[in-house]
Amino acid sequence: MSTRTEAVNTGVRRITGVKFITVTAILTAIAVVLQYLEFPVPFFIPPFVKFDFSDLPAILAAFLVSPVSGIAVCLLKNVIHLAVSASVGVGELCNFLLGVVMVIPSWLIYKIKPSKTNALIAMIAGSAIVAVASIFINYYISYPFYQTFMPLDAIIGEYQKLNGGVGSLWDALIWFNMPFTFIKFMSDSLIVFFIYKPLAKAIRR
Repeated sequence: MSTRTEAVNTGVRRITGVKFITVTAILTAIAVVLQYLEFPVPFFIPPFVKFDFSDLPAILAAFLVSPVSGIAVCLLKNVIHLAVSASVGVGELCNFLLGVVMVIPSWLIYKIKPSKTNALIAMIAGSAIVAVASIFINYYISYPFYQTFMPLDAIIGEYQKLNGGVGSLWDALIWFNMPFTFIKFMSDSLIVFFIYKPLAKAIRR
């Protein structure tokens, strides 16, 4: 290999590395801010479950750079959030897992045939997958922690205020948390869908 070719390859790797670090850092900072801007959704889910847009930057990072960048954003925003966490890291772990479950499948589906249409299909599929995964992540990780300071009957009671037919935690997670998670990630995805192209052009410049 010629010296010139080696120099070009080294330059490409350097640019790629700088792009990864820069985009990941910027989107992590945005994700941290968005994570603080969480809010309840009355009449749709109990108030202890909050809505935020902090997964949007992770999805964007995956599509702009790589799934590793998306996962890094998921990890870093939650590590930073530990400083003010009231859940001893449990909430952050669940948030990280949900973000990863969204990022990886949607990126893999998109890469089968990169196009605007397939990007939307990929994010819809990713949102559906993470919605189903949320049932088990909440059941086996989140709610066992909640039960250390709030009895299960009280938790179910909060859901029964919205729907008296809820008889178990499984009911609550399937009827409320699953659609809530789907809507949350689809909201992020729709924003990504509309801003991805101009951002990708700006980064390429």
